Amino acid sequence: MSGDPTLVVIGGGPRGTGVIERIAANAAELYGDRPLDIHLVDPYPPGGGRIWRQDQSPLLWMNSMAEDVTMFTDDTVQLDGPVNPGPALHTWAADVREGRTVVSADPGVLEEIRALGGQGFPSRRLQSAYLRWVYEQAVAALPPGVTVHEHTGRALRVSGPRDGRQRVRIEGRAEPLVADLVVLTVGHLDAEPDAEQQELAAFAARHGLVHLPPDFTADTDLSAVPAGEAVLVRGFGLAFIDLMVLLTEGRGGRYEDGVYIPSGREPVLYVGSRRGVPYHSKIGYTWQGERPPLPRHFGGDQVAEILSGPGPVDYRRDLWPLIAKELGHAHYHRLFTAHPERTAVDPADFEEKYAVAEPGSPELAALVASAVPDPADRLDLDALDRPLDGVRHASYDALQDGLRAYIAADLERRHDPGHSSDLAVFLGLLSVYGQLVGVGDIGARWHGFFNYLASGPPGPRLRQLLALSQAGVVRFLGAGMTVETDEERGVFRARGTTVPGAYTEARALVEARLPDPSLRRTRSSLLSGLYEDGAAGTDTGLLCVDPADSRILDTDGRPHPRRFALGPYTTARSAGAFTRPRTGGVAFRQNDATARTALAFLRDHSCRDRLTA
Repeated sequence: MSGDPTLVVIGGGPRGTGVIERIAANAAELYGDRPLDIHLVDPYPPGGGRIWRQDQSPLLWMNSMAEDVTMFTDDTVQLDGPVNPGPALHTWAADVREGRTVVSADPGVLEEIRALGGQGFPSRRLQSAYLRWVYEQAVAALPPGVTVHEHTGRALRVSGPRDGRQRVRIEGRAEPLVADLVVLTVGHLDAEPDAEQQELAAFAARHGLVHLPPDFTADTDLSAVPAGEAVLVRGFGLAFIDLMVLLTEGRGGRYEDGVYIPSGREPVLYVGSRRGVPYHSKIGYTWQGERPPLPRHFGGDQVAEILSGPGPVDYRRDLWPLIAKELGHAHYHRLFTAHPERTAVDPADFEEKYAVAEPGSPELAALVASAVPDPADRLDLDALDRPLDGVRHASYDALQDGLRAYIAADLERRHDPGHSSDLAVFLGLLSVYGQLVGVGDIGARWHGFFNYLASGPPGPRLRQLLALSQAGVVRFLGAGMTVETDEERGVFRARGTTVPGAYTEARALVEARLPDPSLRRTRSSLLSGLYEDGAAGTDTGLLCVDPADSRILDTDGRPHPRRFALGPYTTARSAGAFTRPRTGGVAFRQNDATARTALAFLRDHSCRDRLTA
């Protein structure tokens, strides 16, 4: 290796691409024309990485409309570096169609690009082409002295002293990369099974059953899932939607005029979860008019006050009341602004009284009831989060009718601009997420709620789910789903709370959810090695990082001067590596802070350790 300053970025997906884009954006100010070697390490192609790689089924979609996807900063992003605007996904696709932008992609992806509109849901293969283009643009924007070296391989270990150069070992490479700084952007993690999954796997092995543990659906071998037989599916989020697609259309089924025509190779999917319902549909219209002013009740001042309090932060006690008030502010601001005929008081008077009312208090509830006559126009977060609480059906057949009606109603509402306060709540959720990245590990409850309400499937997917339900290919099990094993009969058995006393047996069980992002059970020797070397982890197994610039913290709370980490396995989790245009882009802000810290370090650091390392 050369004696030039060296930065290793581990993970070439959208997060790693974002860091390189920010290095390019900040280099002129902070680094000048100095030489720098950037080594990008990933077993998958740069840009898309593993999750967004082009080599996956064309049936798998993004869960965002093309106009809601960007990898570029705008003036809503709070950052110290320069804003470098660029095209959102749909604009980029239009540029490709018109010949203003040239991309290299297979014919199927190019055909998708030609057909894509702003409100279409692109395939993940198409998103991969966009991310690859963004990566190439970022590399091209680097100063002449900065060189990017791509390494196709898996990073196995980072070692080295706090005050010296780091060594990155890569699978299949004899000598380690030697680096001044290392940035981990490895994305989602594979995990070893927990105790329950180990017991279920052992039971399946004893009885010759099928058991698929939590995994990335696109990477799961589904050939073991039997055609025509009952399969229990635990999980009703996006992993389930992918599973549903691959086991129906992926096995030759098709839709004609909203009716599913089976191929005969499908299993029968019996699906349930804690909530018992699918994630809420993506909103199917665009924003018009004035946006709610955010943050208002959950901003930096409120977070600082909470963090300055005695003892650890409790999500339900300390955070949730203010979060709920912030989401209510977004909801009612939109209702008064866009639909004043459905309100009964002066908006300024309501806002003044809402601002001083205690979160969750009877006074706040009375204020809302007096100002908003129709209960359907009031924000009930508990009902949104747990719609089947207290709902009981006499039979599974009755549950099918009830849940189909629920899904149809959700689809209608989420595509009706008359309920645009729902979209305001979505913007509120993004604002809240931007504040929470500085709080640390708040547990899984917030992230689950956010994904359920704000990151659900495209509307067309839920229409397909309804068609599959009508065809008998999908059967709903309801809320509170649990799985038991019957050693005598050699079957899995699922129960729920929505149909008391009923159960369903099957010889196959699929866990339709991602592995937990925990360092305790990760299969990544890279991350477990950091933990063993003294990096701090939370009680739930997240890697502790400094919220200011994402440097990895040790158990004494000291930031490591040469190691950074960004992504869902850290205490500074954000809503995603890319975002909807003009919504603040928390991940972009984090990328910028990391890039600026790294460039300043590399600029100011003496060359002595490079010459003696």
